[in-house]
Amino acid sequence: MNKQKIIVVGNGMVGHKFIDLLLQSQAEDLEILTFSEEPRLAYDRVQLTAYFSGKSAEDLALTSEGYYQQHGVNYLLNEKVTAIHPGNKTIQTASGREESYDKLILATGSYPFVPAIPGHDREHCYVYRTLEDLDAIALASQSCKSGVIIGGGLLGLEAANAIKNLALETHVVEFAPRLMAVQLDQDGGDLLRHKIEALGVQVHTAKATTEIVDGEQSRYRMNFADGSYLETDMIVFSAGIRPQDSLAKNADIQIGPRGGIVINNFCQTNFEDIYAIGECALWQQRIFGLVAPGYQMAKVAAQHLLGQPEPMEFTGADMSTKLKLLGIDVASIGEVHGATQGALSYTYKDDIEQVYKRLIVSADKQKIIGAVLVGDTQAYGNILQLQQNNLALPENPSVLILPNVAEDQSPGLGVDALPDSAVICSCFDVSKGHIKQAVAAGCSSMAALKEMTNASTGCGGCSALAKQVLDSELAKSGVEVNNHICEHFAYSRQELSDLIRVNQIKTFEQLLTSYGSGLGCEICKPTAGSILASYWNEYILQDQHIELQDTNDIYLGNMQKDGSYSVVPRIPGGEITPEKLIVIGQVACEFQLYTKITGGQRIDLFGAQLNDLPQIWQRLVDAGFETGHAYGKSLRTVKSCVGNSWCRYGVQDSLGFAIDLENRYKGLRSPHKLKFAVSGCTRECAEAQSKDIGIIATDQGWNLYVCGNGGMRPRHADLFATDLDDATLIQYVDRLLMFYIRTADRLQRTSVWLENLEGGIDYLKQVIIEDKLGLNAELEQAMAATISQYQCEWKTTLESPDKLKRFNHFINSDERDENQRFISIRQQKCPDLKINQLAIDVATVN
Repeated sequence: MNKQKIIVVGNGMVGHKFIDLLLQSQAEDLEILTFSEEPRLAYDRVQLTAYFSGKSAEDLALTSEGYYQQHGVNYLLNEKVTAIHPGNKTIQTASGREESYDKLILATGSYPFVPAIPGHDREHCYVYRTLEDLDAIALASQSCKSGVIIGGGLLGLEAANAIKNLALETHVVEFAPRLMAVQLDQDGGDLLRHKIEALGVQVHTAKATTEIVDGEQSRYRMNFADGSYLETDMIVFSAGIRPQDSLAKNADIQIGPRGGIVINNFCQTNFEDIYAIGECALWQQRIFGLVAPGYQMAKVAAQHLLGQPEPMEFTGADMSTKLKLLGIDVASIGEVHGATQGALSYTYKDDIEQVYKRLIVSADKQKIIGAVLVGDTQAYGNILQLQQNNLALPENPSVLILPNVAEDQSPGLGVDALPDSAVICSCFDVSKGHIKQAVAAGCSSMAALKEMTNASTGCGGCSALAKQVLDSELAKSGVEVNNHICEHFAYSRQELSDLIRVNQIKTFEQLLTSYGSGLGCEICKPTAGSILASYWNEYILQDQHIELQDTNDIYLGNMQKDGSYSVVPRIPGGEITPEKLIVIGQVACEFQLYTKITGGQRIDLFGAQLNDLPQIWQRLVDAGFETGHAYGKSLRTVKSCVGNSWCRYGVQDSLGFAIDLENRYKGLRSPHKLKFAVSGCTRECAEAQSKDIGIIATDQGWNLYVCGNGGMRPRHADLFATDLDDATLIQYVDRLLMFYIRTADRLQRTSVWLENLEGGIDYLKQVIIEDKLGLNAELEQAMAATISQYQCEWKTTLESPDKLKRFNHFINSDERDENQRFISIRQQKCPDLKINQLAIDVATVN
């Protein structure tokens, strides 16, 4: 039987997606050949910056040569197609190879736009597009102190993050008056700029570069049209993309006036046997520069090529986006520049919390036109579904972006309100209807859903919504939606906690034998390890416990991105003697450790090799230091001001009380890390209201605040009780922490725990203060027992020659890891850019 020969020019994300769709169709009459200009098959360009954060090319790969070989896909790497001959349906490559086709798919993508600035082609000027580009940038950075990104859009800010990760002084130069000019309005762009500059990246907007010449202090000088200039050692162009259409243009395939291969709704060009998909394709004068529309085009072209009845058509794509840029949450939906006549705006702006939200609705307030979210993107899912599905808006649409609305005002969008056509996963065009079909076909877990539909396997932004739809559909079909921690235990974390406590279970083996099955996994082992440590507080490196720990706990130190470790001795309340400071300084000098004062009033020492840790800690323990548990899900610090000892405003001894609290709860293991703070007056210098346990002095005693946190989603702590004496406050904290340990979910901060606690803060007061459940005596006793078991884990380890064998880089050798590379920044060593993956791999094996 003659097979239909399909040639795919370009093996990027979209080209590979098209091939994968053909393979999934299980059509047997196809012969597939693909060409890649790069030396490798398709990889995830969306996660390109992760290459600078430790991921390898293999980690980013979307396919493999073995996969293609297994499925009969022919491929050629480092092979550029240079000519198409539509008349005789052949293509030609740079090496002279000629191939015929029945159907030709152009997935040539785009190329970075480099403005024609005099000097743009000098050495140390790069684009940010491929892994080879990143390798070149990384190599060049070793001889650079600063780097400039030309372009302040999505790609430009991704590139800025990469340059910042290289430990270079980083600048962003943008021609427009604001960052992300396409996605954000002026206020949103201004806040994004402010937050990025706070991270140490310098932003220069409304700057047109006129030339790149030799610099005086740095390698180059960039001169701007307004007469200003900027000096730098490296320049990376990320000023947008242009469709890669020259191959089509030379073959008389129709090209748009400003570039791009013209396609119809089936992604066909003016030659019916030639299709174009992805960033090279022009549909109704639009180029779509995101991967989700490219995947949608691939699906349309595959269905049409396979001759499926009633194939879907490409009718445009939603360009809404939600992402994290340099750690900052940013989202944009629909049209945000006020182009719709009569549109109204609702704006929420919080300069204190650094949040900006703008909701744009139609004149009749019935339809969402667009939205901008910076600093807090939690509302993105609701707003996007309302906009995409034309769902009814609340009477006052402003509640969609206002924080802390009352429960009866909340516009919370239940998944049941979504139509079957609602797109849940835009990367793979998975609708609610597809998830319903998957459930009907027997899908009952997220793992199965990912395998059956690919939902949440792309950018991952839809995972929460996909899980909600899955659970809702399972419940409707009569399936009990369980909260089992994993396949090995048919219990939740809280239920496991109760079983361990009530039955006095002391090891994972006992727990598995009595209540589990199989051998355990990466979910249940650390969870059980955390619970066991919380209740019995035994030495975590005992043979029966060590397999439950992650890398940080195994080596009693936080692994850093280059494979080295941090050393964090405990300094209760930030109070330290000059003699101990001298010891820290001597250790840092002897072992060449990067040294930093932390926000928690401690001193971090970075860059310790694994085999140096015992020697470092021996010196520190001998000087009277203890482990600071910076590596554990436990109490980290109790931050404090100096209180009435020194401060003229202090009304209580906050420092002394902070030290007492830290010494009481040090080593307490919990579902997540814990942070305390004690302020000596209402001026709040210790920032107690942003901590899990916050204490503020009053003339009458102490006010207790609970369940606050900083981090990605800051939350002020709730006022729990006022004017407490020392003993009562400690009693309340004992009860609350042990109640949290018993009832919180795996890796759940106290803030999220409280938000999910039925009855909220009022219920918590009833339990802890009024003893509603009759548990307080038991909770206090449990805390006392846990505290009595405290030991400095490093001191115990140093006394065990057998345990010290673990701290070797190599299994059969005492040699040091000489592959780790460092550079000097501000007179201290920092990791050289490319992370030593070997060190990480070996540490994990050990």
